Amino acid sequence: MKDNIWSAYSSEQLKELDLINEKYKRCLDAGKTERECVELSVSMAKEAGYRDMEDVLASGQPLKAGDKVYAVNMKKMLALFCIGEEPISSGMNILGAHIDSPRIDVKQNPLYENEGLAYLDTHYYGGIKKYQWVAQPLALHGVIVKKDGSVKKVSIGEDEHDPVFVITDLLVHLAQEQMEKKASKVIEGEKLDLLIGNCPLDSVLDEISGAKNSNSAPKEAGEAEKKEKKEAVKANVLRLLKEKYDMAEEDFTSAELEIVPAGKARDCGLDRSMVLSYGQDDRVCAFTSLFAMLDVTKARKTGCCLLVDKEEIGSVGATGMHSRFFENTVAELIALTEGESDLKVRRALARSRMLSSDVSAAYDPMYAEAFEKRSSAFLANGLTFNKFTGSRGKSGSNDANAEYIAALRKALDDENVAYQFAELGRVDLGGGGTIAYIMANYGMEVIDSGVAVLNMHAPYEVTSKADVYEAVKGYRTFLKM
Repeated sequence: MKDNIWSAYSSEQLKELDLINEKYKRCLDAGKTERECVELSVSMAKEAGYRDMEDVLASGQPLKAGDKVYAVNMKKMLALFCIGEEPISSGMNILGAHIDSPRIDVKQNPLYENEGLAYLDTHYYGGIKKYQWVAQPLALHGVIVKKDGSVKKVSIGEDEHDPVFVITDLLVHLAQEQMEKKASKVIEGEKLDLLIGNCPLDSVLDEISGAKNSNSAPKEAGEAEKKEKKEAVKANVLRLLKEKYDMAEEDFTSAELEIVPAGKARDCGLDRSMVLSYGQDDRVCAFTSLFAMLDVTKARKTGCCLLVDKEEIGSVGATGMHSRFFENTVAELIALTEGESDLKVRRALARSRMLSSDVSAAYDPMYAEAFEKRSSAFLANGLTFNKFTGSRGKSGSNDANAEYIAALRKALDDENVAYQFAELGRVDLGGGGTIAYIMANYGMEVIDSGVAVLNMHAPYEVTSKADVYEAVKGYRTFLKM
């Protein structure tokens, strides 16, 4: 273990560290879904002088050194480029991070009532310990898209005046059988339904009451009244959704609603040295990459910040790293700077260097048996590099070459950036994946680089403010290599 880096900072560095972390916490609060992260990042990029790629293409004007552009894919994936002095075909310096995080999604036919309680049926997303998500305040984020194409944004549970939601757990007095189950079975996926209401719709109850007092009501009407009474709470939820979002029940089918922990990012510890928040895997790397990208305005090589979706489920789909979005965008850039050429696109990708900016597991002395201490990442030890990820015999790994690592070491040492090298857990126990191996398929040099995190994949994760600061410094240095 290296020395804790807090004692090495000057008063000026501590001020910069504090400013960066306050900005970082605000970004965590504003970006709890991939859509929100892209919207926030685009807003910040525009303020820094970035132009929409679609506008640049429409104008027909070529790009030159110093120009800054961004491209968005389906509102869930973003690429920013600062054009360098050298041709793009000579290679780029790429920071790549993912902006999706483990969460719980609302299904497409979710709303139901059971014994006077209204629920939303759910499906968890990514690798989570399901028992961690019960009995705590939750928020609902996302969009409702109606058939006419109109979009309603949803964010319920973040404002102090908002209601929050919860997934219930069994009281300990009745949990003897539950407590005997394996941790993976204590709470099962079908039990992760969100409690959203308990109050029946008054008008439905009034109609039922009036029908009961009517001697002429047919038997069939009486059966319908029983059904209405049974679903009066659901009816009230639908009324509220109609009033606030002009939403009908069938609009759930074209909605994307994500359940996340409610509340803001907070300082952690009496010394305020850490950040506690949802979604730091991998937004701690995404936002620090974004900060670095927006800070660098001139470089020899073209710089890129790539923020992608779907990493937590294998980087699949149209907005994951396996999609052709990035490759297609680079092809457009080549056409705007060097002339259309498939060969130059291939050269640009093969000659590029990348930091796959993803988190690493911080050593936790409470669970020391899961780690190999000499090869672990520690909080407040700086930017973490993982030469390889994968699992056991390096299965599914990108393994960075020694020459690339040496060049990175020199650049970081020259700029006094603190860094460490680590693996994710014990050899036969740990392992994980990032987008590194996907980009390495182009032949570019790639290594995993990010921030060490405690409680990774839990509803609330912990990072060191010092490591957040060193990540920004390190990413700035890389973009200028």
